[in-house]
Amino acid sequence: MSEGSTQKPIVIKIGGSTLGSGDTTLEDVVAMQRQGHAPVVVHGGGQVISRWMERTGAAPQFVRGMRVTDEAALDIVLAVLTGLVNKQLVASVLALGGKAMGFSGADGGILQARTLDPDLGYVGDITDVDAGPVREMSALGWIPVIAPVAIGLNGGPGATLYNINGDVAAGELAAALEAERLIYLTDVDGVMDASRRTIPRLLPAQAQSLIENGVAAGGMIPKLEACLKALPHVGSAQILDGREPHALLESLEGRGKGTRIG
Repeated sequence: MSEGSTQKPIVIKIGGSTLGSGDTTLEDVVAMQRQGHAPVVVHGGGQVISRWMERTGAAPQFVRGMRVTDEAALDIVLAVLTGLVNKQLVASVLALGGKAMGFSGADGGILQARTLDPDLGYVGDITDVDAGPVREMSALGWIPVIAPVAIGLNGGPGATLYNINGDVAAGELAAALEAERLIYLTDVDGVMDASRRTIPRLLPAQAQSLIENGVAAGGMIPKLEACLKALPHVGSAQILDGREPHALLESLEGRGKGTRIG
């Protein structure tokens, strides 16, 4: 087996809402691998989870962009993220000629967590990241494709599995890997100001102000918070519109749109 890239990893968070029939994100990821980059993919799957919850008669609920996850919802989250979505992504990368290996943050104890807020149920607050298995996969020439699930070790024979917000998981993993870049692909142009115009560049204090003033809302909050937390450890952080053709490659070439934080 050929060795992987010696470059610092580029952590890419793919939201389920950006993966459509005409999407080029996975093509870009495979192209990155061929160019010698070391992509690490963290994926969501929120829309698929919500559809499966609705089939059971459960209404999805969110608080500050976080999914409320009771025991029944956790079963759906685990099945959809670690099974359906993860393996579909791996299969798609392989079909494009790339090399991918899929697993979750619970595998190998990559992501360890505790309860974030009892009102959110089985939603985890990441306490520790063991990036070793991800580095090893990348060094062996594989693209790690990671589902945002964590394990809570209580010191006894049992363990708890947690749903982790994908944006948070990507940020924590990027920091632990000391990634070259952290890139969020979403379904909006970037971070918007109060007049709904895309902001091309945000300083950390400006990003924090958007959160505190309520200009940033919903799913943009965990993205911005994750970028701010990761920035001391990563080269750069960006939020891009993943629906745009080859947005990922263009960002690597310095031609990307969206918003850069830091």
